Amino acid sequence: MYEASGKIKLISETQNFPSGFSKREFVVTTGDTKYPQDLKFEMVKDKCAILDNYKEGSDVKVSFDVRGNEYNGKYYVNLSCWKLEGGSGGGGGGGGGRSNEYSQESPTSPEPSSSDLRKEDDFDDEQIPF
Repeated sequence: MYEASGKIKLISETQNFPSGFSKREFVVTTGDTKYPQDLKFEMVKDKCAILDNYKEGSDVKVSFDVRGNEYNGKYYVNLSCWKLEGGSGGGGGGGGGRSNEYSQESPTSPEPSSSDLRKEDDFDDEQIPF
């Protein structure tokens, strides 16, 4: 899992293919440094509509996976967005503070805290292995 933060520079229209597959691409400009980078991400299928909640100029945090494939002897890399959150800075509205996550691996219950995982009686000081 990777993350990038920045401002949305471009949101493209949804592309629909004869096979029934659809995707939507968007570009995020990262970094306020001397050399900002424009990164192109994609969302697929019914998740394309999530981008309707955002506008160009919005601050966002993108969680994504790197996907690679080979087609006719050429290799391609895609940055596949699986979570999009609005940033805290006001960057053009839309999506401010919202979280739109769509991962098949997402748990349905909240993540346990460290106190849930660790009980006081789990440790016996008299049986230290060293």
